[in-house]
Amino acid sequence: RNLINRDKKVLLNIYKTIVRPNLEYCAQLWSPVAAHGNWNLILLLEGVQRRFTRLVNGIGTLPYSERLEALNLTTLAERRLRGDLIETFKIVNNLVSYGGDVFCLGRSGR
Repeated sequence: RNLINRDKKVLLNIYKTIVRPNLEYCAQLWSPVAAHGNWNLILLLEGVQRRFTRLVNGIGTLPYSERLEALNLTTLAERRLRGDLIETFKIVNNLVSYGGDVFCLGRSGR
């Protein structure tokens, strides 16, 4: 709220370098799952991004999904899912030294 310049490029750079890393820190470890009754936590995290996208001049009054499109962003839940998929890929393909006992994959193709 204390930013003087509300230019799209400036705010997006601030968000990606300062705010979003704090929201995503160790997300694969603590990632909230809606099925476990964590809707409140998920909405709180997403609310930070919602509020920040409202600050951008010219798009602050648009619906959240349109603001995300205009800024070329995805929801934090989508980013957490993408991060989970990337970690799974690394584990399955032995690119990391942890988690090998989590997956038992057959190589027969069946």
